[in-house]
Parts: sequence; C-alpha cells; structure tokens
Amino acid sequence: MATSMENIGTLEYVLDKYSKIWCWKVTGERAVSMISRLVPEAWYGENVNEVIIPDSTESVKQIKLILDRYPLEILSKTTWQRKIVKTYAPKPALPPVKHKLKRAKTGDQFRGKLLNFQKEGLDFLIKSSGNALLADEMGLGKTVQTLSYVATEKQTFPVLVVAPLVTLNNWEREIGKFLKKKSRNGRLIESESPSITLIRTGKKKELPKTDIYVINYELLFKRYDDLAKVGIKTVVCDEVHNLRSKTTQKYKSIKKLAALQSVSYRIGLSGTPIYNRGSEIWPIIDILKPGLLGSFKEFCEYFCYVNEKGKAIVLENKRASLRNELQKHVMLRRKKSDVLKELKDKVRYKEVIAADTDYYVEELDKIWKRLEEEQKAADSEFSKSASYHRAIQSERQIAGLAKLPHVINFVKNIMEIEESVVVFCHHKVIHKLLNESLQEFSPVSIIGGQSDTIRQDQIDKFQKGESKLMIAGIRAGNVGINLTKAKYVIFAELDWSPAIHRQAEDRLHRIGQKNTVFAYYLIGNGTLDDHVANVLVDKSYEIDEIMDENIENFENKDKAELILAQIQDKIRSK
Repeated sequence: MATSMENIGTLEYVLDKYSKIWCWKVTGERAVSMISRLVPEAWYGENVNEVIIPDSTESVKQIKLILDRYPLEILSKTTWQRKIVKTYAPKPALPPVKHKLKRAKTGDQFRGKLLNFQKEGLDFLIKSSGNALLADEMGLGKTVQTLSYVATEKQTFPVLVVAPLVTLNNWEREIGKFLKKKSRNGRLIESESPSITLIRTGKKKELPKTDIYVINYELLFKRYDDLAKVGIKTVVCDEVHNLRSKTTQKYKSIKKLAALQSVSYRIGLSGTPIYNRGSEIWPIIDILKPGLLGSFKEFCEYFCYVNEKGKAIVLENKRASLRNELQKHVMLRRKKSDVLKELKDKVRYKEVIAADTDYYVEELDKIWKRLEEEQKAADSEFSKSASYHRAIQSERQIAGLAKLPHVINFVKNIMEIEESVVVFCHHKVIHKLLNESLQEFSPVSIIGGQSDTIRQDQIDKFQKGESKLMIAGIRAGNVGINLTKAKYVIFAELDWSPAIHRQAEDRLHRIGQKNTVFAYYLIGNGTLDDHVANVLVDKSYEIDEIMDENIENFENKDKAELILAQIQDKIRSK
C-alpha cells in the first residue's frame, strides 16, 4: 500500500545544534502534525513544518508505527535500518512446553465419544488433579472435556458451573447429552442425566440437593451463602477471563467458594484467558492453583512493568517464560491447527467496497470538533480517555453507515450461491437497516436484549436451514452459540477488539463444521477501515504473545492515538 502513496515528509538522523545530541528530524506538514500528537517529547525545529524527536526506543517505535501506514522519505537509511533492527530484534523464544499426554479412558458415567485430542485433554485434567486452566482455542470442545473429567474422576459431585448468562442453556443441554445419572447407591441410570439446578434469581433461598448447579457470574455474590451450604466438590468457571479483575464482587465470591473445604477440583475454561494485559492472568491462576505465581506483588516484580496508568503489563522478554510456567503447571493450550488436521482452517479475505466518503468526512469533522472541545474541558485522565473512546466508536459507526448500501449488495451477491451466511455488525442502527434491506431472504437475527427463548429459536431456525441468513450483533452473537450451518461469515463492521472477531468467526468453525469457513472483512474505501483491519483485527494483543508466540509491539493506547491522528489527517488532507 505504501509504495503507491505519495511521501508525506522526510525522516533524517541529525545532530541537534543546541543540545549536541543525535536526534531524528521529521519534515512535512502532515508528518509533523501526526508525529507531534504521538511523541509528546518532540520539539519544533528551526524551519516551518519541521520537528525534532529524541532518539529513544519509544520514539523509534512511534516513527515505525507511522511508517507502517504512511510513507516518509528516509534520508538516513543505514542509521534507520540499524535502529529498527536493534529495536525490533526478535528475542530468543523458549520452545513451548509439550505435555506427554495419553489418550485417557472416560468413566462409565460419560455418554458419547471423545476425539483423540479430547482424550488427551482429559488426561491433562486427571494429571493436574482437576486444578487446571483449559485454554484450547474456541470450538475444540472444552465443555465436553470438562464433563468427561467430572464423569471420570472420583468424588466430583456436586458440581458448580459458573458461566456467562448466554451460555447457561448450552451447559444444560451438554450435561443432558454427555452425562448419565448415578443413583445414591452408585448404580448408573442410562436413560437419565444428572439433576441440574439452574439458578436464575438473586433472591436468597435454600437450594435443593442436586448433582449440578449452574449460575451466571453476576448472581454469584448474591447466592454465595446458599451455595456455600450445599457441599460443592468441583467448581467450573467457563469463560474464566470474566475473573481477570480481583476487585470485583464476582471474583471475591469465586475466590471464597473455591477455598471452601469441600472443594477439591477447580477448572477454568477460556479460549482467550489473557486479554489486553498479561497481568490479568494472575487472579485467574490464584483461584485455580493458589501460590503458583506467588503473591500479586511478587508476580509483578518478576514478570511486569507498571505503565503510566498504574497497570501491570507483562514485560516483552518475560512473556515466553510466563507461558512456559503456565503450561508446565496449570494450562493446556491447543489450536485447531494443532489438533484438527482434517479441518482446513478459516480463510480470511479483506474486500474493499465503495463508501460515501463525502458523508464520512463531514461526520468525521463533527467528531473531531467535539473531541477537541471534550479534551479541553476534561478534568482527568479518565475523562480524556473516555472522550477518545467515544470518538473512535463514533468513527466506527459512521464508517459502517458510509458503506452500508455496498455491504447490502455484497450480501445479496453472496446469497446467490445458496449457502448459509452469517453477517456480523456492531451498532444497533446498522443491524436494523441490514434487517430491513435484506427482508427478501427472511433473515433470522441475534441482538443484545433478546430473551434466551427468542435467541435459541432464531439459532435453531438457522441451524435447521429454515433461514439461510443470520444477522447478528458481533458482541451479542459471539459467545455461547453454534452456527456451524454457515460456511460464510461477513463482517459488515469492524470491531475495536480482535478477540471479539476471532470469537465471532469461531461460532461457525467448530467441531460440527466439516467445511472451510470463509470470512469476509468488508473494508469501506476512503474510510479508516483498512487501518483498523490491519492494526486491530488481523493482529492480537498480549494474549497471543504469551500463549501462541506471536509478537505484537504496540499497546492499545498507541493504537487509539494513531487512529485519532489519522482521523485528523484525513480531515486536513481533504
């Protein structure tokens, strides 16, 4: 992309005549405008449209960030190459820990068959004495591996499953499908499943004696006293990244429950257990295997640095050793590519489509003016940050609206192949307009705020082939549902978080899906979509660096600021 664009300025390594220190000099109106927003330590040079930047690792990172998107003419090529190699030299990576796992045999209480890698997952849980983080990529059957464990290990009932609200019905169905009932005298009843109490209310009330209790995270602290009395032996935390903050009520309740004398087994499940900050893994491990990573203070002193907002971020050169530590003692992480050789992976396409750029730039201008006013009026870092995020979300919505007519045409063309298609969008207004414009295909729909019954009815209609088009809110439709009927997924809008996109794709690409899934990311020409796709969708945060050895050099904040600098640049260049 960079080669076809005109240079926006020059970059040169110079000796600053006042400080007598070697620095970087950037010239050019657009280049100076962007760099002065991204490098606060920069100062203006002697001439108009000239800025001097200290030669630090951080500055080189920021210049590289701009150069990846916009071309600058580099006047000091050898120095730049030397600096960039030094700054970005790959660190020697530790080879990932490989567990020697056998294919364990399931207990009599388990109904059904495990795939070979799932039998190895069961072996891992047995060898971990049921205190483990099962961090397989989405779609590999973490639920069924967990159920096989509680059916195989002795003395696991009663079980408490804590999960996000949207996945509770799924747990109920899977329990009925994979587990047999065991009577009080130990006899198996083939035709029955374990008894389940689905806890739906926060009102305190004595709980009946059942085999399995299922509750969502938000109700946990209200029902803690009732749950503490029923003699829980196994605690399962689904989507365990919900517990990444140790100050929340749900975390404190789980911590107390997991520490009860009756509890022997603690299992965490998550395809994405480490979100934006690696230090968020500590509270999770502190529940599953207390003491493994030391106290939070010890963990931070060894693995982390503290950023300007006081958040603990895992050091780049410690990420591989943290991953190894986790894999050695507590975590099993497999990807589809590791275990499902018969399944081709997803195929991703970035499709550039037309957009109404006049409307887009007009609206951008309004966003920018509002942002500048809010920044001036902001009385705290929190207000400034909230204002940045509002601006970015507003830009995402107008980008969605600017390309909407062309998104609709693209969907109509895909529908001609008579395959089932899922279209993900982010904003309610886009969801509504897509539904109205694609009525000829009788679409089914998932959106936040639906009742469980309506949502399940819509999913069932799609899975049975009664409708070939599903329109889903990307955050409402990204957890707890299977959409394996579809071969095609279209992202009408791009979300801020790469993990959300990955989860959305994985609704289709699960074990029941025997075909390649084709994912189309629709890029509005002349909007910032292309930039967002490159920086926020195709790349991942620290999670992949710790868990999968991919490398991402820039923090969220840098990404946010670069988008804002580009918004400003787009307005000015019109």
